[in-house]
Parts: sequence; C-alpha cells; structure tokens
Amino acid sequence: MQPDGSSQPGAGRTSPGRKPGILIGRPFGIGVYISPYWFLIAGVIIVVYAQDVATTVTGPVRYVISGAFVLLLYLSVLVHELSHSLVARRFRLPVRRILLYPLGGISEIEKEPPTPGQEFLVAVAGPLLSLALACAGWALSRVVPSDTVPGVLVVQLMRANLIVGIFNLLPGLPLDGGRLLRAAVWKLTGRPQTATIAAAWGGRILACALLLIPVITFAMGGKQTDLFATAWIAVIAAFMWLGAGQAIQAARLRARLPALDARTLARRAVPVTADVPLAEAVRRVDEAHAGALVVVDHEQKPIAIVNESAVTATPQHRRPWIDVGSLARSLGPGMVLSADLSGAELLEAVRRAPATEYLLVEPSGRIFGVLAMHDLDRVFADV
Repeated sequence: MQPDGSSQPGAGRTSPGRKPGILIGRPFGIGVYISPYWFLIAGVIIVVYAQDVATTVTGPVRYVISGAFVLLLYLSVLVHELSHSLVARRFRLPVRRILLYPLGGISEIEKEPPTPGQEFLVAVAGPLLSLALACAGWALSRVVPSDTVPGVLVVQLMRANLIVGIFNLLPGLPLDGGRLLRAAVWKLTGRPQTATIAAAWGGRILACALLLIPVITFAMGGKQTDLFATAWIAVIAAFMWLGAGQAIQAARLRARLPALDARTLARRAVPVTADVPLAEAVRRVDEAHAGALVVVDHEQKPIAIVNESAVTATPQHRRPWIDVGSLARSLGPGMVLSADLSGAELLEAVRRAPATEYLLVEPSGRIFGVLAMHDLDRVFADV
C-alpha cells in the first residue's frame, strides 16, 4: 500500500518557478497537484486490481471498476493530506500545496510547528482520518452485500484505508509515525534537530525491515516469489530511505541556520555609475578592498548589481572599452534585502526571489553591501 506523509520544511532553497505537477483543484484554498508519474502507476494498479476482481466481474467492466477503485483510493489519500493541512493552518502554519504522487501524498507545510505538541497534532490528523474512513467502510460493509460491485469496492477501500492508517503510524520518517516519534523525542530532549535525526534513522531501519519481508516470506513458505509485490515493497523501501535521508540533511541544514547572517556574509560594495569603464570600476574595487559593484544613478540611488561572473569572463584587454552598465542586472523585486536578515528569514527571502547577488541595505536605505549567492551556499557546502 502507498505510504503517505506531510513534509518537513527544509533549510535549502526551492525554485518557485519549478512546476510541482498538474493542478487539479484548490480545496479550502490549498493547491492540489498530481505528479505526471501518477498516471503511469495508476494504470499499473488498475491492470493488477482488474485481475483481482475477475472472479467477481468479467469483461471490460472490471477495468471500469478497477479505475473507480483507484480514484476512490487517491481521494482517500487527498482527504488524509487535507487533514494534515487544515490542522497546520489551524496553528497558523502556511501550507504551500498538496502533492499526490505514485506512492501517496505530501502536504508541503512551509514552517515547522513551534512546539512538539503542535507537531504531534499535525502528524496524527492524517492516520486518524484514514482509520476513521476504514471504520466507516466497515460499517457500510455490514449493509452492502459483499457479492456486489459496490460491496467489493467498499471492502477494498476499507482495507486500503486501514493499511494506510496503520502503516503511516510506523515510527520512522517520512511517515506520519516518524513525525509522532520526532514530537516525542523533541518533548523529552528539547532538541528538535536531534529528534529529527532519531526519527529519520527510524525510517531507515523500517526501510531495511521492509526489504526483508519477501526474503522471510520465501524462507518460511518456500513459495514462488510474487515479483510485483516484491518490486512494490522495494519501491516503498527506497522511498522511505530517501525520505529519511532528506530529513537528516534538512536537520543538518537547520543546524547551520545560526551561521547565516547577512551582515557577516556580505561583501563590501563600491557604487559606480553605469557609464564607468569596467577597468576603472575594477580598479576602484581593488583599491577599496571591496568585493562587489553596485550601479547607482546620478542621485546615488542603487539601480543594478554588476554580475561577478560576467566581470570574470571579460578579458583584461576589453575591460577599458566596456562600461559596467552592460554587465549589470537591474534590481528586481526581492533583490533588495535588509542587512539585518539572518537564519530562516534570510533563506526565505532568497527563496522567494532567486538571483546570483542581492543588495543589502540599512534600515535608513543606505547601501550596506552585496550578498553573493555562492557565499551563502558555501555555508552548506559540506552538508
């Protein structure tokens, strides 16, 4: 069955221009996207499930029933993820989107819950709702004949939600149970990063345990291995291992946040007008022991930042004949940042407006310096 879970906010940048998938709706104002790979895996599930219902229904209609089962199954996953998202919004945690992918779904919550109690409630909401749907399915199965098409669908959805609910309670990231374990360790130790790493290693242990299931089953029963089931288990185990690894990396990134200070990372900037020859501008930078060039207008108002890569790529013999304005990038929205930014606020600011350099200004508006993106990345280089 598909694992499911809500994502931890990471410490790195994500590109807002990258498309997460196909937008299918905005329930409660939350964008829901489907991964393009979803259609491929859904097709495989439809074919496999159609073979299971062949004993009850024959002919092409079994594929229609199988397709209905897959749609209802992912509707259950969507409801599961919405429960995470709505509880998160109840605690004023912004939800970026919900992504449905071949192995389940993810609620992308932009901020980490500030307390282990809130972490627990956000995480437990999904499995509880899945188990509630399983109970509702069990109640329906008491009144709907099991030898009918609706009866078959009700029983299968009951089992699917039961498996999703129980599986997600297993104590390891990226499952919801991993977040519950993280909340418990966080409460006991008071250290959220330690709790994340502990829960992530729980996920890695679970991934290894999953891979042992086909081996143990074969050793105990001596039956022929079900290749489809084995491949499915291997994919889920890989998903869990990778998700746990990402959680460990995110924890290490967050541990570096105190070192992120815009003033400390900034380069001293030399203001020049756009018509100054590049050779003269570079001479002024060297003379001032600075590291950046900011283009200003005749009122000394900053209007652009000279691209460092473009300067480096310009041969020495051409620099007297090229003005700095031709190598500058205009200051667009989000490229002017406060010099007081640090930690997660600094990362969020650069995530919103990806660029190679940012102008840092004092609260008064005076130029403080330039923050180069590769100087910021260097803080995380060995993570």
